[in-house]
Amino acid sequence: QVQLVESGGGLVQAGGSLRLSCAASGRTSSIYGMGWFRQAPGKEREFVAAIRWNGGSTYYVDSVKGRFTISRDNVKNTVYLQVNSLKPEDTAVYYCAAAKHVYRGSYSRSDEYDYWGQGTQVTVSS
Repeated sequence: QVQLVESGGGLVQAGGSLRLSCAASGRTSSIYGMGWFRQAPGKEREFVAAIRWNGGSTYYVDSVKGRFTISRDNVKNTVYLQVNSLKPEDTAVYYCAAAKHVYRGSYSRSDEYDYWGQGTQVTVSS
């Protein structure tokens, strides 16, 4: 079992930045990948970014490439999402997730993840 605790969300103006954190606890040795998803009001949850735990390969949805950066701290069992140049359309609840199996793809599918955080709200005003 893995527990995920998210933090770092908030209200920012367009062009601002935030650093989202997701700390994993429990059986963290079973984590092979972690990712971020987001869900805006009235919309379905969408993939944002993912990182493979060992190799560190990263994956992003096209709309955030060049603005968002996912990273990890293996010792702290924490994944981060640095979000820069925020736009109002980035407003959403951001969820972190952990996968306990190895996938050869990009970890972009929600059904590849076994554990989910509670979500942290990111609101971007203009």
